[in-house]
Amino acid sequence: MASIDIRNTIDTDLDDILHINRVAFGQDEEADLVVDLLEDDSARPLVSLLALNDGKAVGHILFTNIQLGNDGPPAAILAPMAVLPGQQKIGIGGRLVRAGLEQLKTSGVALVFVLGWPDYYPRHGFRPAGIQGFDAPYPIAEENAEAWMVLELRAGAISDANGKITCADSLNRPELWAE
Repeated sequence: MASIDIRNTIDTDLDDILHINRVAFGQDEEADLVVDLLEDDSARPLVSLLALNDGKAVGHILFTNIQLGNDGPPAAILAPMAVLPGQQKIGIGGRLVRAGLEQLKTSGVALVFVLGWPDYYPRHGFRPAGIQGFDAPYPIAEENAEAWMVLELRAGAISDANGKITCADSLNRPELWAE
């Protein structure tokens, strides 16, 4: 049985992180976004985790800081998450999500957002965000509304906040929000 370890990334992991994102998504866009976010001061604080299967880097997840209105609770956004194709469907993505959410909760983050697969992220507690009063930085097409999701890490945080989120500068580009 393989040994899966999840740990915080370090600077020397960058080549592995970029490789995972390029191979998982079949293009450079997500890898370029990761580089931009890691260098973006407005993305901080961030949580960047690497999954290792028997010591080999096979998955990566990144959570970055967002602002929710003028005085909203501490919040983050998950973007992107990637697992090498040959390592998918064995629980690595779920372990990355859970480990990241635990770190965020411990650090005091109250809400976490994601624009992602509506049949995957609800397994981890995410629910549609738009119907709860949270607007994405750019409009989400109605047919993709279920992909814009939020997870409450602190009880009552959803009822304490609403409105449009402001992402890190690197994520605040309309082309990243179009499906």
